[in-house]
Amino acid sequence: MAADLAEPKEIDSAEAVIALLTEDLGESGFQHVLDEQHQAIYISRGPKLLVMFQQFDDAVRDAKLGGPVGLDFVDDKNYSLLYLGARAPTWFRANSLYEFFDDLVDDCFFEDFDQVMFYGAGIGAYAACAYSVAAPGAQVLAIAPQATLDMDRVGWDKRFPKGRVLDFCGRYGYAPDMLEGSAQAFVLFDPFSTLDHVHASLFHGPNIARFKCRHLNGMIEPALREMDILHRIIAACADGELTHECFFHVLRARREHTRYLRTLLYSLDKKGETLRVALLCKAVLARRSGPVFRKSLAAAEKRLHDLGQRPSWLRDPDARPFTQETSEPPEDA
Repeated sequence: MAADLAEPKEIDSAEAVIALLTEDLGESGFQHVLDEQHQAIYISRGPKLLVMFQQFDDAVRDAKLGGPVGLDFVDDKNYSLLYLGARAPTWFRANSLYEFFDDLVDDCFFEDFDQVMFYGAGIGAYAACAYSVAAPGAQVLAIAPQATLDMDRVGWDKRFPKGRVLDFCGRYGYAPDMLEGSAQAFVLFDPFSTLDHVHASLFHGPNIARFKCRHLNGMIEPALREMDILHRIIAACADGELTHECFFHVLRARREHTRYLRTLLYSLDKKGETLRVALLCKAVLARRSGPVFRKSLAAAEKRLHDLGQRPSWLRDPDARPFTQETSEPPEDA
């Protein structure tokens, strides 16, 4: 009787993430325990390097979406990967990390690669920006980064009480300043998340571009993964080909993404933009079923009727301002 195939291991802890990342480090790969909270794992593959910062808890979450982002680039695109993992929300503020990157610079580690890209989301985005200074000329992709948690600079941000006690004034400290030597840096943020928007505004310079990701409800990275476009964005950034036109063309995938559509619907309804609610619901229902959108459309039609503002295309289903093939939900400026 043939032996049963081994079932894939469940990724449910930091140790499971580390075991997955270290299965095949390659000829010159390594794993370093930097301190009790941080580990560095290097997977040696091709001439392009992805430097990724992530809390292990987020990596466990990513396992449900196919595993850590960086491993996909190792397996599918032959990238080398330098993965910095944290067991807690440390913002990667630790002397062990400063010393680790100092050693990489002294060993000319980054100079061995044709392209280097730093990537992270949230806490990891702050770290990606801050440590990118170790590799001048690198590309940087930061999703909803904090510029700093130094209370003298951002006393208005009260979200991270444990993070505010950390030292953000020392080396690799103020993230926007650390991007001066990067080739290009891209900051993705949701302008309707007010504090993230303010942090994003602190990143400015000729090599920095800010891209608005509206109505992703503070979950930009998992939403981009669910839409299956995060890899395309990272690859375009690494190759120096990411532009506003490229990014927003790819982001059109959100028009089929339930979380985005529902958040947009809630926003329009909250603002009392009844006609736009109706437009959105009809556009969505032209392509898919959706009880939430059908119910909202009925309520919007009633409100418009009561106000005497119900347009002809709502009264006559054959007189639509768009066709099923070309219908698109309205954007919320």
